[in-house]
Amino acid sequence: MTTPTLSRRSALFAGAALPLAAPALLSARPALAAAPQQGAGHAPFHRVKLGAFEVTTILAGTRAGDKPQETFGMNVPAEEFAAVSAANFIPADRTFNFFTPVVVNTGAELVLFDTGLDATATTAALSGAGITPDQIDIVIITHMHGDHIGGLSGEDGSPTYTNARYVTGATEHNTWSAAGNETFDAKVKPLNEKFSFLDDGGAVVSGITAMAAPGHTPGHFTYMLESGNARMAILADTTNHYVWSLAHPDWEVRFDQDKAQAAATRRQILGMLATDRIPFAGYHMPFPAIGYVEANGDGFRYVPASYQLML
Repeated sequence: MTTPTLSRRSALFAGAALPLAAPALLSARPALAAAPQQGAGHAPFHRVKLGAFEVTTILAGTRAGDKPQETFGMNVPAEEFAAVSAANFIPADRTFNFFTPVVVNTGAELVLFDTGLDATATTAALSGAGITPDQIDIVIITHMHGDHIGGLSGEDGSPTYTNARYVTGATEHNTWSAAGNETFDAKVKPLNEKFSFLDDGGAVVSGITAMAAPGHTPGHFTYMLESGNARMAILADTTNHYVWSLAHPDWEVRFDQDKAQAAATRRQILGMLATDRIPFAGYHMPFPAIGYVEANGDGFRYVPASYQLML
C-alpha cells in the first residue's frame, strides 16, 4: 500500500479549508482605544500663497443653530427652502456657522481682517498659525457687527493688538458712531485715535484695496488683494452662506440692514468673481473659507478651493 502524496497546489487548498484561529486570538487581546471621543473639529488655520503674499484663514469660532430660515431665505416659501437644502445635502432645520478672520502677510506688513467674536478665541487660533497679537501691524475692520469687532480688546478692555494701526470705511465708522451701539462704544471708540478711514477704492497698503459693498451694513467694505498676477477678494459678510445666500443672492438675510441693496451687491460682486475667476475668502463660508464662484442659472455655485493656491 502506498502513502498518498500531496502536490503543493493540493496542500494550499487543504490549508485553506482549515478553520482560522486568528480571530479568536485577536478577540482575547484587550482594547487599546481607551481615549474618549472628542467630537467633530477643524484645524485652527489654513495658509495659501497669493503671488508674493501669504493668506491665512483663522477659525476663530463656530456655532450650530436651529431654524435657519429665520435668518436665510426669509422671503421664500418653506417648501422651496427645504427643496434647495435637500438638493445640496444639508438639513433645512439646522445650520452651522463659521467665524473666519483673515491674515495677509505682504512681506512687509502683517494685516488682520476682522477680529472675531472675542479676543481669546481669535488669539488662540492665531497662535495655532504661529502668529502672536503683537506681530499684527494693521487691523482692518470690514464692518462693525459684534462678531467682527469683538476681539479688538479683552474682557478687561485692554487692546489685543498693541502694535497695530486700524483701518475701516469712513461711512461705516460714522454710521456706528452715531448709533449708540454698546459693543461699538466698548470696542471701537477707545481705539478711535489709531484709526484711519477709507472711501471706496482707497488703498490700505500696496496690493490691498477697499471696495464698497453696502447693504449688509451701510458702509460694509470688501477688499481686493493683488500680488503679481494673482488676485483674491476678501468678501467679509457680502454673502453669509454658501447655499442660502451665495447660490441664491436674492434670498433675504436677517442681518442685512438694507436687504434690497445687499442682494444687488451680492449679484454685482459674485458676478465679477465668476466672470474673472477670482478666488475669495468669506467670513462665514465653510472652513477653510476659501473658494471660487461659478455662474449657475439665475444664481451662482460655490466651488471650494482645493490645492490651486498651494502650488
